[in-house]
Amino acid sequence: MVLDENVIAAWSQVENQYQRRADLIPNLVSTVKGYAAHEQDTLEAVIKARQQTAQYNLSAQDLTNPQAMQQFEQAQQSLTGALSRMLLVVERYPELKANQNFLALQSQLEGTENRIAVARKDYIEAVFSLNSGLRQFPAGWLARTFGHIQTKASFSANPQADQVPEVAF
Repeated sequence: MVLDENVIAAWSQVENQYQRRADLIPNLVSTVKGYAAHEQDTLEAVIKARQQTAQYNLSAQDLTNPQAMQQFEQAQQSLTGALSRMLLVVERYPELKANQNFLALQSQLEGTENRIAVARKDYIEAVFSLNSGLRQFPAGWLARTFGHIQTKASFSANPQADQVPEVAF
């Protein structure tokens, strides 16, 4: 079914953007480490969170499992939180904030976070189309019966998403 393939393709793009972020992190950590060597706890938290996200890969078959989706998303949120803490550390080092390598990496990371948001939005729309189609008769019944297509899990907002983050300089 085309809608199922759209979900799989949209999920591949989400994974692609998360991988892009994971690939940028070692360079970002190395750059910050050169300036903020005594902020080792924060840097180690970023490295650990990145390693944990690598353990939570979802295949196309896992997209029907809301618990697997939730575990994956929790790992990604952990990495996002660790990156946020690292960027707050950067505020303490004016020479780092002016470093061209760091600025380029920070810009790449910001762009990647935007790409992740767009890829997740596209995935959510693809899941909506598929799940809506599977709930309609007779097409949904035929797809579930003969195509063995199941509804897919979507992303849900982080429970703390409605809270304004505290930023202190």
